Amino acid sequence: MTLQQLEYVLAVYRFKHFAKAADHCDVTQPTLSSMIQKLEDELGMKIFDRRRQPIQPTKAGMAVIEQAWKVLQRARRLRETVEEEKQSLTGTFNVGVLPTIAPYLVPRFFPQLMNAHPEMDVRIIEMKTEEMKRALARGDIDAGILARVEGLEGMDGRTLFYEQFYAYVAEGDPLFDRQAIKPADLTGEFLWLLDEGHCFRDQLVKFCQLKAAIRSKKSYSLGSIETFMRIVENGKGLTFIPELAIPQLSDDQRRLVRSFALPVPTREIVMLTAPGFIRATLLDMLVEHIRKSVPAAMLKPRQLQQAVI
Repeated sequence: MTLQQLEYVLAVYRFKHFAKAADHCDVTQPTLSSMIQKLEDELGMKIFDRRRQPIQPTKAGMAVIEQAWKVLQRARRLRETVEEEKQSLTGTFNVGVLPTIAPYLVPRFFPQLMNAHPEMDVRIIEMKTEEMKRALARGDIDAGILARVEGLEGMDGRTLFYEQFYAYVAEGDPLFDRQAIKPADLTGEFLWLLDEGHCFRDQLVKFCQLKAAIRSKKSYSLGSIETFMRIVENGKGLTFIPELAIPQLSDDQRRLVRSFALPVPTREIVMLTAPGFIRATLLDMLVEHIRKSVPAAMLKPRQLQQAVI
């Protein structure tokens, strides 16, 4: 029995599919299947019921999976303790990032980080808040970059920066001529909002006291900030963008940006880790690079901002 075999077992359990598990583990499917088969032969039992789709563990296999997770967690903590004692920056470091943060923040710090510290193996994974919390608890990721919301009290968080929300308004829309937009102005507007489950949407709905963007949701399910921006640019409705998106805009696009009336809604972006996190040296380095990559004005709360959680 090896740690590698246990890692393969957990991968199959998570992905419910041998091929996807093999891709995740960066091995061929025959190699992964063979290693799991050898473990099953050694234990004298089947861990997975291969006749079911998606793949499911057997009752006895579930007990093996629970113990395998504990063993791998302890082995990982042992490796991390040694690396931290050496203040090493080596080893894989998985970071979850919200989809409403990643396109605007990651290009600012990630290339510079890789160039400055080629020995670091930082891997970025986009995921929503609830998925990120589960991944942190399971140890699937080492840290998460997300907006501070309710329900994070059990985690450790470091503030990275404070980011304002802005409106992005179609030319010809009744609000296009406004210099600052109040929540009350949004009544009756055709709003393009992300689907439920995005904290970006949840925070804006709460701040602006919006019940729902029913009309836009019927027109376009799911969507992304960038997709909604293209729709607005072509003449329909209003959407919301984060502050870090603005430096990426052209002069024509900036004509569509409108600030909120005071107090300005703002989200606090944090680096989240699970209790007992060990690799502080690597985390400190990552936090430092991120903070250096954003405008200095965003590092502290500004007057007349209102935090939305």
